[in-house]
Amino acid sequence: MSFASTARRVAVLAGLASIGGTLTLPAAADGLIGTHRISAELANRMVGEAVASCAKQGYAETAVVVDADGVRQAVLRGDRAGSHSLDSANDKAYTAASFKSDTGALVERAKTVPGFSALFTQLPHLVLFGGGIVIKLGTKRSVRSAPPGRRAPRWTMPARAPASTRCATS
Repeated sequence: MSFASTARRVAVLAGLASIGGTLTLPAAADGLIGTHRISAELANRMVGEAVASCAKQGYAETAVVVDADGVRQAVLRGDRAGSHSLDSANDKAYTAASFKSDTGALVERAKTVPGFSALFTQLPHLVLFGGGIVIKLGTKRSVRSAPPGRRAPRWTMPARAPASTRCATS
């Protein structure tokens, strides 16, 4: 990068900074987006129960819980689970969170929608394998968790395939 282009970039950034100082921002709550997030305690309990349930069925698995943005909240690699299962489980959870859909449904969609599966070869951490399950805020099959004195949100697992009982080799 040349000196002239660097100087222009610095001048533009300085100009933006000086303009930013004159803008008035909305009240604190006006610009915030409300969200729900599973507690660390609940996320850890979920991965523990999923790995234990799979072990009882003879599967050595890794379980991952990600938040709505696809950021890992809890990970547990089961006894004898392959090292590849860490990435596989994370990517299944990330894909489910990104598309807001169970990955099994995405596999079915890829069979009927031309070009849909091409997305999975272009973007990192998206996989087209079943096993990623969305946890929804609602009233069915709920798990509750909240600080003392506060009402807990209802986190639901799809009735057909709760994460604690669905096992597949990664």
